[in-house]
Amino acid sequence: MPELQLKSWRFRAEREQDWRRLETLLNKAETQGVERLKRDELLELPLLYRQALSSLSVARSISLDQSLTTYLETLCTRAYFFVYGARARWPQRIARFFVRDWPASIQALWRETVVSFLLMAVGTITAYVLVRRDADWFFSFVDPELASGRDPMATTASLRESLYAKPDAADGLGVFATFLFTHNAQVALFAFALGFLLCLPTAALMLMTGGMIGAFVALFAARGLIVEEIGWLMIHGTTELFAIVIAGAAGFSIGWAVAFPGARSRVDAAAEAGRRAATAMAGVVCMLAVAGLLEGFARQLIVNDIARYGIASVMLAGWLAYFYWPRAKVPA
Repeated sequence: MPELQLKSWRFRAEREQDWRRLETLLNKAETQGVERLKRDELLELPLLYRQALSSLSVARSISLDQSLTTYLETLCTRAYFFVYGARARWPQRIARFFVRDWPASIQALWRETVVSFLLMAVGTITAYVLVRRDADWFFSFVDPELASGRDPMATTASLRESLYAKPDAADGLGVFATFLFTHNAQVALFAFALGFLLCLPTAALMLMTGGMIGAFVALFAARGLIVEEIGWLMIHGTTELFAIVIAGAAGFSIGWAVAFPGARSRVDAAAEAGRRAATAMAGVVCMLAVAGLLEGFARQLIVNDIARYGIASVMLAGWLAYFYWPRAKVPA
């Protein structure tokens, strides 16, 4: 037997029992759940993991056969994710996301959220003032395709009808709702994805979104329909626009980390901000889905102004309470 094969055989014979024991515990934990492990087994796992790491180090240093090294690498990787990684099953992970991770990420972005909201408000006020003074400004803020006939050339009657059209006669409104939802979803994703460019594209998107809102509000206000139009918009807008504001905040956090990394490298700072922002954006997708349901159904089925304002207020209060209400810390 060649010397290298003899070394490999002796090395395996002396340590294989511990490897097999670690593999057995990992199989049990992965197939039956962590709760099925006994206390002694839980205490045994880290010791066996360190022994397997030591064996892997020796196997690499003396160049033992590749199959043995590959086996140990796989075993150590499995053990690492169990010892140091997330041990919860996917229902527990989902529950932890909604109970702890998502609200915590939003709370951590509160400064960026304020900035994002203020920029959108500036855009809204600016567009409202300009369109009220001169209706020709409307198309500077709203694409004609997005307006879908709701522009300064439309009659007051047609604008009112668009707010209260019944579902069976609201094909145009349905197309507009779908287009608006797609548009806002794209804005949210771009606001997040382009944040690394020193926040500038994100800031522009917040201003543009606010400008579109302000232009529409000014148009309906000029026809004496401002109360009705805001109710029509806010029944889903308190959720959808809140989601866009959060997406903007996520983008700002990354851009700020890139511009001002502090003692860290720009890559490390951006990576840390990106992990927090990605958690927030996962929740934004959920908010946009809720907004889509409100936009596609509630806004068209509910034509009472008081009911629309009531739903909008409840949704906004619910999101604010969910994100910012003080809560007990949940163990990791």
